[in-house]
Amino acid sequence: MAAACPLPGTPDLPTLHAKLQDLLGFLRGALAISSAHTVDFYTKSVWQELVDLPPESVLAALRKSATAAEPREALPLEEAEAGSGFTDLPKMFCETSQKLLSVEAFALTTKHYSVQNLGLCTPFEQLLTALRVTKKQRIDENVKAIEFMNTKKSHEVQAMSELICSVADYCGLKQIIDVGSGKGYLSSFLSLKYGLNVYGIDSSNTNTDGAKERNRKLKKHWNLHHSQSRADANRLALKMPTELKVQEEVKGDPERVQRSRLGNRDMSADALPDFSGSAISIIRKQQKNLLAQPVKEENVCFEDAFSLIDFLPVDGIKPTSSQVHNTEMSGLGKERRNMTSKARDSNIYSPLTSFITADSQLHDIIEDLEDCLMVGLHTCGDLAPNTLRIFASKAEVKGVCSVGCCYHLLSEEFENLHKGYAKENWGFPMCRYLKAERWCCGRNARMSACLALERVAVGQGLPTESLFYRAVLQSIIKDYYGIGKCKQHVGKIYSKCSSFLEYVRMSLKKLGLDESEVSEEIIMDYYEKYKPRMNELEAFNMLKVVLAPCIETLILLDRLCFLKEQEDIAWSALVKLFDPVQSPRCYAVVALKKECDHS
Repeated sequence: MAAACPLPGTPDLPTLHAKLQDLLGFLRGALAISSAHTVDFYTKSVWQELVDLPPESVLAALRKSATAAEPREALPLEEAEAGSGFTDLPKMFCETSQKLLSVEAFALTTKHYSVQNLGLCTPFEQLLTALRVTKKQRIDENVKAIEFMNTKKSHEVQAMSELICSVADYCGLKQIIDVGSGKGYLSSFLSLKYGLNVYGIDSSNTNTDGAKERNRKLKKHWNLHHSQSRADANRLALKMPTELKVQEEVKGDPERVQRSRLGNRDMSADALPDFSGSAISIIRKQQKNLLAQPVKEENVCFEDAFSLIDFLPVDGIKPTSSQVHNTEMSGLGKERRNMTSKARDSNIYSPLTSFITADSQLHDIIEDLEDCLMVGLHTCGDLAPNTLRIFASKAEVKGVCSVGCCYHLLSEEFENLHKGYAKENWGFPMCRYLKAERWCCGRNARMSACLALERVAVGQGLPTESLFYRAVLQSIIKDYYGIGKCKQHVGKIYSKCSSFLEYVRMSLKKLGLDESEVSEEIIMDYYEKYKPRMNELEAFNMLKVVLAPCIETLILLDRLCFLKEQEDIAWSALVKLFDPVQSPRCYAVVALKKECDHS
């Protein structure tokens, strides 16, 4: 093993607590904006209650902030306060009414408290460099991207699998447990490209069955691909050396080339000359050319997928006497082909159905459990924190790489205290600091944390009109049906409607309300009444969008602090894995047990 590189430094627990304290100070005033529900925007006069500014000025200030230069990445908090005028900001909220007074201060502060600008992230490439303490060749390092995923999923799977493979190599692990594996994209890629032993666990039988079927199709294409490649390679093995010898003899004379080809047409395989290094080189090139066209079937394909010389079975080409003594070919090449044959004959990965909780016993789910790495790509709700808890409590799990999503599905310990819910392991908060604060975000704030600021910044804006329709509909329901909060959801009706009138009619019908209570004239009167105030809704939703990264920072900081509190964990960090425009939930929580620490 090569000399170990020290893993990148990360903020310690006291530093993280200091950042949490400052962030909570800001969120105590700002959380009301994230907590307000768009459906109630007009019925509860949200704009008048929370913002003491005209919507036009709010929108103008937010647009100006979006086009301004970003602060330096990973700027320490003390530098930000001293060097950027952070402490000289105008008063943000009114002390008595708590209404927002300064959009400029609000926008600058939200930008400051993002994960990147707080200096919480470990650079992805820096981490990969430190993890790669060996240059060991993986079984299938030449496999290209597998084009059976959409662009977003392909981007996520390739980046995360590279990190997972590096962590597995660093820790000397072969077994991967992919929790919330869904359709099995990550699991398949980890096994196919990196030769890892992967168990994909999902709570849905539908997902598991789908993953098994996808596994079957991949194996089918895999075997078809190799059977075709072996046949083509055998034909090349018989033909290529003869032509090479002829070309060497005739030295470019066209007439001699033609005569030699005619004269050697019936040459037997036994009379073939030995392989030369140049022959093997040309065979490699020809084999790669054979795969230039993807094999397509059932919407699955492998594009230019393999370096075939490494995937031929040991008996794929009958060796001649000189090959037997060619140690360069018979050594590493044979070993790699043997390993590849075994990998090819095995399942791509093993999908399992199980509902994972913090108390799940892995030995009950996986019979051949060994030291492993636990991973999760966009694990929903409580599954992400439970993954971290399993990692912290189970000796077999030596590392974790988890990217969470669906923050609105997290269970919160201090959200419904009056209802007396009994639960030991809550999704939020996890760390001792926030538990001592008895901090609660609330579902609406957690849902707003899923908003994609980067997408909005590049023009993928919010669906303002559909949100406006729903808010006006709520006013009609409250005034004419006396219902303050609907237990049923309207759902995605907007895209099916050509007008506000049609939207209201379809919505009332879905909610089981009597449409005759409101006439067409009444419906359109409501539309005309609130239409001039649509800009209030647009401005308010933009405030929620720019605040969203701060809520996500709080949730990620909570998870990182939890890991820092564990005695058996040697290293933990937040890593930005994905392009946030393609994949807004782009941060991975990565941690290693002390046994894996080489530094």
